[in-house]
Amino acid sequence: MRVFKAQIRPLSAFGTLPKGDTLFGQLCWAARYRLGESRLIELLEGYTQGQPFAVLSDAFPLGYLPRPALPGHWFRQVPGEDRKQVKKRVWLLCAHFNQEVTDWLKFCRMAQEVPGGAPFARPQPHNSINRQTGTTGQGFAPYAMTQYWFDGWDEERNQPIEAKLEVYCLLDETRLDRQTLAHLLADIGTFGFGRDASIGLGKFQLEGLDEIDWLCQEGANAYVTLAPCAPQGLGFVPERSFYQVFTRFGRHGDVAVLSGRPFKNPILLAQTGAVLTPQIYEPRQFVGQGLGGHGLLSKAIEETVHQGYAPTIGIRLLTREAA
Repeated sequence: MRVFKAQIRPLSAFGTLPKGDTLFGQLCWAARYRLGESRLIELLEGYTQGQPFAVLSDAFPLGYLPRPALPGHWFRQVPGEDRKQVKKRVWLLCAHFNQEVTDWLKFCRMAQEVPGGAPFARPQPHNSINRQTGTTGQGFAPYAMTQYWFDGWDEERNQPIEAKLEVYCLLDETRLDRQTLAHLLADIGTFGFGRDASIGLGKFQLEGLDEIDWLCQEGANAYVTLAPCAPQGLGFVPERSFYQVFTRFGRHGDVAVLSGRPFKNPILLAQTGAVLTPQIYEPRQFVGQGLGGHGLLSKAIEETVHQGYAPTIGIRLLTREAA
């Protein structure tokens, strides 16, 4: 697969954080509308058998990668730094990628120091409206939904903070070409991504889609994932694999939300930044597995699949004893 990096500029708040698996779901909806349902079905052939037509990463701050989910003792200490403050260093500047992994902490930056590295979470008040009367009616029950803003205001410098994000895209060009991928990503940005896209959230502008070389350190022996993935049963070495788990309580998007059965079966994933060490290392651009199909993920739309794959970068993981 060829590796591309999409650069996007947020134009509004987001109701859903742009994670790789949800971006892929939206990509499928964009393909359905631009290319037709039959073409989407064709693209998804073999998806759960290790043959994805595309694999997307999370949207990261421009020029940065997530710090791997390694235990603290795996890194060398940063002289003169408080341990709790060091733990907040979560973004690695890409320029330092080839440095030894044990030294990455001193090159990482805290989320607040990176434009787009710590989106501002703000509650947005809502209330149900009676469409017949145009009022809230007798059951006035306001509630709040979180919105995420990547742009902000630098109080110290008294100037706006404009964030740009980038998404790593693995693409099988025998099934989908680069230009079409660019059109689909631009469509997502135009119509909005994630929750509350219908009221203006999740809009962005695609500013570039450039091919890059796959990132891999010399002597690599492990992978770091750039999106949530499903590593279960794939034979990774437990003693040298580290990740945070989370449950994705997914639901259908777009018009399928109105089907009356919008919820999917929950799935267990390893969070972005997982370190996975195979028994025998070989360069791999992605790891994981395609989930769903045949009604396993959704009874409402039995063909539904979920991106359990994640783009990877290859790292050389040195031996460390347990803390």
